[in-house]
Order: sequence, then structure tokens, then C-alpha cells
Amino acid sequence: MGALAEFSDDGGTLRFTGDLLLARLGDLPGRLEHYAGNVSTIDLSGIDRMDTIGAWVIHRLAKEKRAEVTGVSDAHRHLLEQVGKADQPVSTRPVHVSPINRVLGEVGDAVMMTGRTLLGLLGFLGATVIAFGSVIRHPRRFRFNATVQRFEVVGVSALGIIGLMSFLIGIVIAQQGAVQLRQFGAEVFTINLIGRITLRELGVLMTAIMVAGRSGSAFAAQLGTMKLTEEVDAMRTIGVSPMEALVLPRTIAAIVLMPLLGFYASLIAIIGGGLLCWWQLEIPPVTYIARLREVVPITDLYVGLIKAPVFGAVIAVAGCFQGMQVEGDAEQVGTRTTAAVVQAIFLVIVIDAFFAVFFERIGWI
Repeated sequence: MGALAEFSDDGGTLRFTGDLLLARLGDLPGRLEHYAGNVSTIDLSGIDRMDTIGAWVIHRLAKEKRAEVTGVSDAHRHLLEQVGKADQPVSTRPVHVSPINRVLGEVGDAVMMTGRTLLGLLGFLGATVIAFGSVIRHPRRFRFNATVQRFEVVGVSALGIIGLMSFLIGIVIAQQGAVQLRQFGAEVFTINLIGRITLRELGVLMTAIMVAGRSGSAFAAQLGTMKLTEEVDAMRTIGVSPMEALVLPRTIAAIVLMPLLGFYASLIAIIGGGLLCWWQLEIPPVTYIARLREVVPITDLYVGLIKAPVFGAVIAVAGCFQGMQVEGDAEQVGTRTTAAVVQAIFLVIVIDAFFAVFFERIGWI
């Protein structure tokens, strides 16, 4: 039966009967909380069963009324003692950390996170190479349709935005170069600036940044969603390698299409710069093209085409790696997608700097 509390006149004793269980308490804790009478003794001799919640009610009442608890069985006494031991004030001391230590700690955490991410990327790159070798040994496992679909997503669908961006960049380079070179009466060298910087650097670099923001983020979001819906685990269960089915087509598409997109972006940038030279500097298109052929060495084209597939591999590996790291909840998808874009752009710029030094050392300047 439910717990009952009866007050007797013999010395302020409050007697409890029944079961002090969570399911049987009802409104008893509320009535005891608003009870204004004096209680000197709490009699539990009529209690049959008591759980932790019931013991807490008795303990709190005895503590508030400063009453003595009597009629307690051995089992109930042990439970009351444990509840009393747990009811201890917790004192916390504020931790004062100096700004220098806090900054150093954050820097250390960032360095450790960067190191772990770099090791993870290297391991994931190794797994991608192993999957590529496995597909070469077993060509029938190559997913041609999935790769062609990635070609469309990474390349064909990106032609419009990359073309517009490159055209505007070519105009900006030509305009700024002409303004600066006009001070020295050397506006004609604007053609040198446009041709060399677009073919050698900006064409492929801006394309890589655009692909990282567009396709790299899509790779991370797609694979992250598949991880949350357990599609990746289901593929492993039926014997399909996620590296071969999901990662490899995206990586191949990025590696193959980046040189094409980079060359396309360079051409569009040169066209944009040529139009501005024709309009502002009054350099005819025939003269513009002839001058480009004279001042732009073929090695500039080779430099851009060599860097492009490396950038494509970095973007695809970073996007797929972050997507495969998604765990727990949907918030991870957004976090990993952002990390994929940031890491891909950072690595592309770092690798571009290494390429600049390397090509300068071998004489391709």
C-alpha cells in the first residue's frame, strides 16, 4: 500500500506506515515539505519497504526538523546511512589560469590536433592507393558508372562558375597591372603579366580553391551522411569496400579533371585580360595573341598541368577523409564539411609554395 504519515500527540512523533517507494509516495513529499508542525521523532517501525527515494525523503525531513529517526530495520538503516553520506556539500575552487598559460594550452591543443589530422590524412591516402592497386589487379571491380557521374559533378557542372570566376580574375589582373605599369610607360608588359601568372599560378590555384569549396565539401557531406545512415557499414557487411566504391571514383574524377579545369580557367582568364587590353590599352587581339606566344614559355603550361592533378588528389582525399570521420550526430556533418574545405585549401596553398620553390630550382621560371 502507499506510504502514510500520521502525527501523534506524544512528544511530536511522526509515524510512517506502508511502503516508502517511488511508485507509492504520491503527494507525500509535497505534504511533508509544507508541514509546519514540530517533529522531534520520526518512527519508521510501520514501514514495510523503502527505496532510495523514500530514504531521501526521510533523510531530508529529519535534517530539516532536526528529528531523531527510530524504529528502523537494519536494511533500512543502511540505506539511510548511504543517503546521508551522499548528501554532502560540494565545494569547488575557481581555477585561475593565466592568459599566457591559456593561450599556450590552446596552441598546444591545436598542434596536437593538426598532427593527428595529418597522420590520419596520410593513412587515408595510403588506403586510397591500396584500393587503387586492388582495382588495377581486378579491373572488373572498377565502378565506371560512379566515376563518370563524379566527372559530371566535379567537372561539367563546375564549368560555368569556374569560367565566370576566371574571366573576372583575368580582367582584374589586366586592370591592376595596366594601372601600375602605366607609371613607367610599360603598359605592353601587362600581356606578360596576364599570360604568365594565369598559366603558371592563378589559373590552376583558383580552380583548386573553387573545386575544394564546391566538390570537396560535397564529398565530405555525402560520405558523412552515408556514415550516419549506416550505409557504409551496410556496404562492409555485404562485402563491398567503401574505399573502392565511394572514395576511389571521387579521387579519380578530381585527379583527371583538375588539369582540364585548370587549363580551361587559364584560357578564360587570358580571354578576359585580352578584352580589357583591347578596350583600355587599345591592343588588338592579333597583337595580344602574338605577344603571348613570344613571352609565355611552354614550361609555364607544364607547371600548371603538373600541379593540377596533385591539387585534385589533395582535395578529394581531404574531403573523403573528413566525410568518413563523421560519427554520432548530424552536427558532425557540418563540422567535418567545414574542416574538409579548410584543410583542402590550406594544403593546396602549402603544396603550391613547395612547387614554386621546386620549379625555381630546376630552372622553370
